[in-house]
Amino acid sequence: MKPLVLPSPSRARIAVRGRSARLAQVARLGGLALSASLLLGACSKPADAPAPAATTSAYAAVARGKVDIEGGLLTLSMPREGTLAKVAVHEGDHVKQGQLLAALDTEPATLAIDAAQAQLEQAQAQLKLLAVKQAAAKQRAQRLTAAVAAGAGDGQSADDAREAAAQIDAEQETDRASVSMANQKLAEARYELKQRSLIAPFDADVVEVSAQPGATVSPSSGPLFTLLPIKPRIVRAELNESFIGVIQPGMHAEVSANNDATNNHWSAHVLRIGSVYGPATLENDPQVRANSRTVECVLAFDQPDSDQTRDLRIGQRVLVRFAPVDTTKSPASKD
Repeated sequence: MKPLVLPSPSRARIAVRGRSARLAQVARLGGLALSASLLLGACSKPADAPAPAATTSAYAAVARGKVDIEGGLLTLSMPREGTLAKVAVHEGDHVKQGQLLAALDTEPATLAIDAAQAQLEQAQAQLKLLAVKQAAAKQRAQRLTAAVAAGAGDGQSADDAREAAAQIDAEQETDRASVSMANQKLAEARYELKQRSLIAPFDADVVEVSAQPGATVSPSSGPLFTLLPIKPRIVRAELNESFIGVIQPGMHAEVSANNDATNNHWSAHVLRIGSVYGPATLENDPQVRANSRTVECVLAFDQPDSDQTRDLRIGQRVLVRFAPVDTTKSPASKD
């Protein structure tokens, strides 16, 4: 049996150090391998997921707007007080310029015309009578003057005849003024008769009628008719103050109706940009509406006479997308 030989302490320490060194080397190699795998994984990510390309805005600005016409809707009231005798149109009718809309009772105006006509005829008759008297007075004065010159007449009688002729001349001038005044009164009475009829000032569609025959109306009783003039549609957009320097007259834009399932859109161009700031009245969010300042931007449709454009309703809300500036510039012509 061989005796058990125990290692010396120094040899044991050397063996432990050797094993520790090998473990540390293995740990370093493992760390390097892990780091290399992480680096390779990081480098391979761009190949799997490419970086997104820089996006450019398709529009220079976007604004809310509404369809309108130049001057807006027209409200009409009766220019004189009276009782409505006739309402000639109804809502939805198309009226022509000069067409009768409504008329008051014309009896008072007709009586005024008859009275003015009678005054005119009276003044004209008085003027004719004075003309006859004037001719007779002048003839008498001439005869008496000739008699005085021949020594066969009285000079005082000749003077009286000339004075009477001059007085008739003055009366004739007064009566001419009366005739002129009577003519003016007759013209005024005829004008008042016209004012008792309400006439369409231009071609339009009748939007609203608030009148019934027999009602008593006056200029202060409110509008009786609301007319939509036959004019090209326009768009009044609320341009945010941050886009004022970007949008210029003549720029092209695309107009689309809000909440339109058919996705209709129309081509338009900028007519003018306002010079007054105002609140954002078309914004739905009350906080945004209270804190936003806008400027009115008026646009005209490129095809105002098309059926789709004419079918747009006044007050209809739309969304306006302004084309970028560089796309609106036409290429320079080459000679």
